[in-house]
Amino acid sequence: MGDDGRTTWILVDGENIDATLGGSILGRRPQPDERPRWDRLMSFASRTWRQPARGLFFLNATTGIPMAFVQALKAMDYQVVPLSGAPDEKVVDIAVQRTLRAIVDRADDVMLVSHDGDFLDDVAALVDGERRVGVLAFTEFRNAGFATLPGIEKFDLEYDAQVFDAPLPRVRVIPIEEFDPAMFLR
Repeated sequence: MGDDGRTTWILVDGENIDATLGGSILGRRPQPDERPRWDRLMSFASRTWRQPARGLFFLNATTGIPMAFVQALKAMDYQVVPLSGAPDEKVVDIAVQRTLRAIVDRADDVMLVSHDGDFLDDVAALVDGERRVGVLAFTEFRNAGFATLPGIEKFDLEYDAQVFDAPLPRVRVIPIEEFDPAMFLR
């Protein structure tokens, strides 16, 4: 825990990030070297908010558990939350929503790793002026509703958290204060 006893809870909607990376950015299933380096996310959270971070990685395990991936996440100190349910149940969303609601009663901070607008109400309920609340995603795919929530910090998985080894083929709107023509004059 930090000096004030606070922890940053990182809630990872792995399905959502994987689907966006593969379907919207790469247009295909990511190769192993194109996947996020999840250990960097923990370091980013600890560094950014200067307190310990604990990661919960939610997986839909209805059809089985990807054991090699689970073991890798555990080695990075994530708590893996394998879930199952009926085919029409969004088990990861349900579990993340329940977890966000449970954190309301704690004095901890939260970084949600998802683009999903299904979490808007639960994230909004965490904004109380005391705790820090953040959303990490690919900025251009993050649900627009997060921009309307006052008091949350927004981070980009690639540009802020730097969880990828190589640049992704993304089209990014560049704030003019960040524009560097050298990036385009290669």
